[in-house]
Amino acid sequence: MRQPMEEIKVSISRTKLAIDFPASFMLIASMNPYPCRFYNHPEKNCSCPPGSVTKYLNKISGPLLDRIDLHVEVTPVAFSHLTSTHIQEGSFEIRKRVVQARNLQDLRFKHKKGIYSNAQMESADLKKICSLNNESQTLIKKTMEQLNLSARAYDRILKVSRTIADLETSEEILSSHVAEAIHFRNLDREGWGG
Repeated sequence: MRQPMEEIKVSISRTKLAIDFPASFMLIASMNPYPCRFYNHPEKNCSCPPGSVTKYLNKISGPLLDRIDLHVEVTPVAFSHLTSTHIQEGSFEIRKRVVQARNLQDLRFKHKKGIYSNAQMESADLKKICSLNNESQTLIKKTMEQLNLSARAYDRILKVSRTIADLETSEEILSSHVAEAIHFRNLDREGWGG
């Protein structure tokens, strides 16, 4: 999986022949809930022995996890939230924001062949397109040190921060955008698994 995710192609080599197939794709993966179903549950406690959650989560290789932009933990929805009368943002409004953000990215990369979105940005473009103010730099620096993140995770955080800023039509990447992008690196947190 790692090679196609990085190189956006699948290479098949045989004795007399080597062929590359284009493989531009969006990977969406999920894990089964932890066997007892109550790990990180908002209302019930997990009664599993220490270390068992870590063992379960370690089934995903770190290098593969490093190449996934968003890690989102899905917890059960509380009944009070299901019955709430608070009006949430609708799909139509969300779609409008996404289309607007994609249009911004189309303009941003119109002179870059083969790049259509922030996720496809090369490392060389990050400094120019994803420049951070002092507050954002301090936040990402502390996070990198505390969570012992890789350079690849740093790049992912910058790209996701740029996308979050685009969704808010903000030219500047604010610390709130960086904080939200860091939040989406859920499985990078040391000790997350217990």
